[in-house]
Amino acid sequence: MAKRTHLSRLLGVGFGIAVTIGGTIGTGILRRPGTIAAELGDPTLIIAIWLIVGLYALVGSLSIIELGTMLPKAGAWYVYARRAFGNYVGFVIGLVSWLGSTAAMAFSASVMSEYIALLIPGSTDLIKTMAIGILVAFVAFHWVGVRLASRAQEVMSFVKAVGLLAFVVACFAFDTPANVPAESFKPLAQGGLWVGILAALQSVFYTYDGWHTAAYFTEEDVNPDKNLPRSMMGGVLMIITIYVLVNVALLYVLSVPELAQSKLPAADAIQAIYGPASARAVTFLLMISIMGIINAQIMFNPRVIFSMARDGLFFKQIVSVNAGGTPGIAMILTASTSILFILTNTYEKLSDIATFFFVLCYASGFASLIRLRQTEPDLKRPFLAWGYPFSTWTLLIASLAFLVGVVIGDPSSSLYAIGFIAISYPAYRLIKQA
Repeated sequence: MAKRTHLSRLLGVGFGIAVTIGGTIGTGILRRPGTIAAELGDPTLIIAIWLIVGLYALVGSLSIIELGTMLPKAGAWYVYARRAFGNYVGFVIGLVSWLGSTAAMAFSASVMSEYIALLIPGSTDLIKTMAIGILVAFVAFHWVGVRLASRAQEVMSFVKAVGLLAFVVACFAFDTPANVPAESFKPLAQGGLWVGILAALQSVFYTYDGWHTAAYFTEEDVNPDKNLPRSMMGGVLMIITIYVLVNVALLYVLSVPELAQSKLPAADAIQAIYGPASARAVTFLLMISIMGIINAQIMFNPRVIFSMARDGLFFKQIVSVNAGGTPGIAMILTASTSILFILTNTYEKLSDIATFFFVLCYASGFASLIRLRQTEPDLKRPFLAWGYPFSTWTLLIASLAFLVGVVIGDPSSSLYAIGFIAISYPAYRLIKQA
């Protein structure tokens, strides 16, 4: 029997919105606001950072919608970079995208196992085992097929969005808002403000990563020309709304110093209102959020290396799709790599440089659009990026400036990312000869 190598067209706009939300909203929004408050120290700046990166994602989605409807193939950033700049650049972007998301998946499984350990006393020593078991369970679930996995994504994303909005309502039901004198805030021109802003941007970019997730599935969308714009723009607008509301709610309940000292602000806010027992509700919400993001990650990430292998830029053995429409071998390789990261404790270091990888992918997408507008003006474009060229050029310059800032502000982590790119060419030649 011939090996099946094509993906099935099964998905629609509902899944596109769900996977955008599910692939973006994870633990970050419930954990990172404390870190960002410590870095900025001012509520206006905190909300401004979340809005600025949200605007970046919204305007960026317009460029990616043009690319996704013009080149409706699995793989997103990889597909666009390869078409615009050739095989080697495509290989680098594809591998960077895959490794960053694989490390993020290992991080998500590990965090979920930590929360399980909180609910089950005496299981702390089993955190690694539970994290590996979570990934194995998701592989088994996804092996059944894309239709079941997509329905699960829709349900988990809906529960996640409703849960976060319920959290916001619960916070505003509190009748004693935080009231902190202005002198407790950091002065805007003192204390390394720009370093703080750069660090906050890294955290917020990481939390927003996933806004482009629907673009990975255009090959499987029944009508990508119409569905991708609705999925990405609708999903991103919902994410911005949820993120800003959650931050405003946290600032309503907790003072900035309290928020800055909190490792899990959502739990601390709920405990401040309803007492210690209520923290379990936040833990449950966190677990639903993590399940949704792992479900999305184990769907989209294998499609990157599947697409690369189909083009001869990865191991050809993984170009295989099972009866349910899942690129099964690519999924097993992706999950196995995440498990390796968990066993070796390298996922935390890779997570530190993941933001660099993610923004590099964004920059490659914007550069690809500019390049393809010049080199292939006659390609069919069902959707044109609004505000082009100003919008796309602005985001490209902003992305490159951010990358330069990360290299200057966090040279040790950036060296790992730059070192990986430096050794990518020998790896590329090896894969091509295999």
